[in-house]
This record gives sequence, structure tokens and C-alpha cells, in this order.
Amino acid sequence: MNPIGNLNKIFESRIRLGVMSVLMVNEEVNFNDLKQMLEVTDGNLASHLNTLEENGYLKVHKGFIGRKTNTTYAITAAGEKAFKGHIAALEHMIKFTK
Repeated sequence: MNPIGNLNKIFESRIRLGVMSVLMVNEEVNFNDLKQMLEVTDGNLASHLNTLEENGYLKVHKGFIGRKTNTTYAITAAGEKAFKGHIAALEHMIKFTK
């Protein structure tokens, strides 16, 4: 069996892996908090968030706090399932690859 066959290519990026990890344990997180937690630039984070959203793994809520825009992100059911599958594939690869 191919040990990497069940890994999800979308989660190969350490930034996307970080975003999904943060969102698995938080109901929702705003853009600036994600940027601070992951220590990445606006453009870099936005690009990775867009990829996750396009694949149906994130839902985005754009709102305002006063007059400032506030964009928050949450994981979708499909995103949670895909990420758990990826983690399970990693665990299987670690346990059974010799």
C-alpha cells in the first residue's frame, strides 16, 4: 500500500495545516488573529484561506465591528471530515511504514 496515498494534497502547506489546526479547536477565528497566531503576511494568509474556501473546507463571514471590517473563518463539516482523514492518514503512515 502506498503510505502517502491517503494524504490530502490541500493540507501539504504548513500554513493551511496551521489554519485547519486552529479552526478545529476554535468555533471561528478572525483574519488578524489567524495572521498573528501563524506569523504570516496578509497576502500569504489570504491566498491560503482562499484555497481552503474554494475547496469547501472553510466558511467565511464578512461583517463589521463599528466601521472596521471583520472577516471570520470557521471550518465546514466537509473541512473537518477531510482534515480528520488527513490526520488519520498521517498517523497510519507513521505507525505502519517500515
